[in-house]
Amino acid sequence: MVMSFRVSDLQMLLGFVGRSKSGLKHELVTRALQLVQFDCSPELFKKIKELYETRYAKKSAEPVPQPHRPLDPLAMHPTYERAGAVPRTPLTGPNIDYPVLYGKYLNGLGRLPAKTLKPEVRLVKLPFFNMLDELLKPTELVPQNNEKLQESPCIFALTPRQVELIRNSRELQPGIKAVQVVLRICYSDTSGPQEDQYPPNIAVKVNHSYCSVPGYYPSNKPGVEPKRPCRPINLTHLMYLSSATNRITVTWGNYGKSYSVALYLVRQLTSSELLQRLKTIGVKHPELCKALVKEKLRLDPDSEIATTGVRVSLICPLVKMRLSVPCRAETCAHLQCFDAVFYLQMNEKKPTWMCPVCDKPAPYDQLIIDGLLSKILSECKDADEIEFLVDGSWCPIRAEREHSCSPQCPVLVLGASDANGLLSPPSVNGSSVLGGVSSGPGVAGGIENGKPGADVVDLTLDSSSSSEEEEEEEEDEEDEDEEGPRPKRRCPFQKGLVSAC
Repeated sequence: MVMSFRVSDLQMLLGFVGRSKSGLKHELVTRALQLVQFDCSPELFKKIKELYETRYAKKSAEPVPQPHRPLDPLAMHPTYERAGAVPRTPLTGPNIDYPVLYGKYLNGLGRLPAKTLKPEVRLVKLPFFNMLDELLKPTELVPQNNEKLQESPCIFALTPRQVELIRNSRELQPGIKAVQVVLRICYSDTSGPQEDQYPPNIAVKVNHSYCSVPGYYPSNKPGVEPKRPCRPINLTHLMYLSSATNRITVTWGNYGKSYSVALYLVRQLTSSELLQRLKTIGVKHPELCKALVKEKLRLDPDSEIATTGVRVSLICPLVKMRLSVPCRAETCAHLQCFDAVFYLQMNEKKPTWMCPVCDKPAPYDQLIIDGLLSKILSECKDADEIEFLVDGSWCPIRAEREHSCSPQCPVLVLGASDANGLLSPPSVNGSSVLGGVSSGPGVAGGIENGKPGADVVDLTLDSSSSSEEEEEEEEDEEDEDEEGPRPKRRCPFQKGLVSAC
C-alpha cells in the first residue's frame, strides 16, 4: 500500500508523524517503510488507509472488509512490487502492546498525539548552524514516574543521503565534521522561539557511549552562580553512519519545568564564512548611511538644543584597534560601529549577540556593514576620530600637539638699590608689583638708566636650601662683628630673568 503512494501522499504521511518531508521519492518511501516496520500503532495504519482510500477507492462502492490477519512483512518490503496487485489492508488487534521505537515518541508513551493541533515549540535560529534536515521535531519530555531522575529514549536511522552528506563533509577540527547531527533542548514554551536551555542533571547517551555536554563557566563575582553555555550537542562521532538504527537516551532531572528536545542535521559554519556572507548581502550603500546621518542631526523644532555634529570613533570598542569592517545592527540608534571580524569571532566562542556600544541585542541577521564609514576609513589614515556634520559631510579630528612641559609662570624680579640706598619695588615679568610701569624691557645682565640690572630669585628652590643660606648669612654677620666689615658677597643666582618653574 505504501509503495503505491505518490510523493504528496508520502509527504502527508511523514508530516502526520512529525518526520522530515524533504528528499527524493525513494527516500520518502524508505522513510515511510521504516515507520511501518518500527511503529505499528493503529493511528498510523488508519492514516495510511485513509490516504489510500482517498486516492484509489471507488466512489460507488465501499471497500470490502478484510479478515483479521497479522501484518505480512513482504507487503512492506521495498523490492516487493507487482503490477496490478491489490495491496492488502493491514488490521491490528486492540490488545497489542506497541513498542516505543521511533523518534516521534521520545517521551516513551508510544502514542500519536490527538488530532487537536497544538502550537509547536520553536527554537531560535542559530547563525553558525545551517539546518539541512529535521530528524525529530521538538518533542516534550514527559516524566514516567515520580522519580527526580528520568530517562527518555529515542531510536532513529539516517537515510543514505544523510550518511553521504556527513561522510563527504570537510573537517572543521580533527574528528569534527562540518555536517553534524545535533541535539537541541529548550523550554516547552510555544509563545515564541526558544533559546537552548538544558534541564538539571542532563546526560546524553548515544548507543553505548555517553556524549560530552558543555560544562559551567566559572564565575568571578562573589555570590553569582556559574552559568552553563547551552548549545547544540554534537552526536555525530558516536553514531552509526549506516542504515543501522541509533539509540539516544536523554537523562534529565524532573524538577517541575517542562523541556522539549529536537534532532537536526546541520552544517556548522565558521566566523570567516559568516563574515563573507555579511560582506555579500549586508553592505549598506554610502548614500543611505549619509541620509541616516542627516536624519540623526536634523533640527527638531520642539527641542531647545540644536545638534550641529556628532563624533564617531574609528577605534573598535571591542579590541581598541582601528576598525577594518565597520558594522552595527540596524536596530541600534547610534552611528558608532564595531569591527565585524572580532564580533563574529567572539560570538563563535561564546554566543551572546549583544551590541558592545549600547548593550542591546544585535543578532546576525540584523547586522549591516556601514558603507560610508568603510569609505572614510580608506580615505582617512591619520585620524582616529571623525565628526559628522549636519549636511552629511565629515571632517577628521586629529589629536592636538602636546604643549611644552614648562608652563608659563610669573617671574619675580627684585629691584636693585638706588643711589640713596632705597630698594625699588619688585616687579613681575617686567611690571611693577605696586602698579608702576617698568621703564623698559628687562635685559639679563643689562643696565637701566645707569643702574645695574635686577637680580632674579628662583622661587622653585625648596625651603632646605633657603634655610642653609640663612645660616650662612648669620655666620657671615658674626664674622663681620668680630673681624670687621667684609666685602659684600655676590648673589649666587644668575643674573637675568629665569622661569619660576
